[in-house]
Amino acid sequence: MDEVFRALADTSRRKLLDSLNTKGGQTLSELCSVLDMTRQSVSKHLSVLEASNLVTTVWRGREKLHYLNAEPICEISDRWINRYHRRRVSALAGLKRALEDRSMARPEFVYVTYIRTTPELLWQALTHPEFTASYWGRTYDTDWQKGSPYGLNQSGVRVDDPEQVILEADPPRRLSYTWNTFSPELARALGWSDEFFARIAAEPRSRVSFEIEPEEDDTVRLTVIHEGFEDGSAMLESISGGWPRVLANLKTLLESGEAEPMWACT
Repeated sequence: MDEVFRALADTSRRKLLDSLNTKGGQTLSELCSVLDMTRQSVSKHLSVLEASNLVTTVWRGREKLHYLNAEPICEISDRWINRYHRRRVSALAGLKRALEDRSMARPEFVYVTYIRTTPELLWQALTHPEFTASYWGRTYDTDWQKGSPYGLNQSGVRVDDPEQVILEADPPRRLSYTWNTFSPELARALGWSDEFFARIAAEPRSRVSFEIEPEEDDTVRLTVIHEGFEDGSAMLESISGGWPRVLANLKTLLESGEAEPMWACT
């Protein structure tokens, strides 16, 4: 937490965050051009932001793309703002909303969190129904093998679709699958309007990936990349607010043994 506050205290680093808030997925060269700073200066500031988990990176070929990461801001909000209800935090609360609701030039969602657990237990939490039901309110029926289909159970609705498949499974390091179908029954159970469901149903199927990396001090770095969206995607709008809540619940469950599911799965 101290690293986050130190990172936010610098004006230049806040400008970098503002730039990434406006346009996610920028390269180092793009950030240098936008902020009129030297490459060395920007690199140093980005290193601080990465170390504090406010910025995360994804490699696309030879390009290193930089994204805002909402997790530390959400943690500050949950620990201090929501707990004590202090009024003199409007700027921080505004930044939290901006991080969670940001629109990105590259239509994808990238989120990083650090969890005190093991890679093996985190893998179980991502795949085993007793875990996913506890923090997410959904379960998957599959053998978690590459190419296998899966059935989804959520909010009392079962969804099966041959295009719901496991794309990659390398326990306990990497998991990837196509995003689930949203049937009319599931949309109604989730409280979606007919208009919003029509927008979702018209979009191409997206995909989500989980990268699990062991860190020091018995922690694991979890990177979630949800991609495959069109510009102006309603699904991207939906998951950008949903993933931080899901992953916060996952972190709470693995570190404390307790979590409240977002939805009921039966």
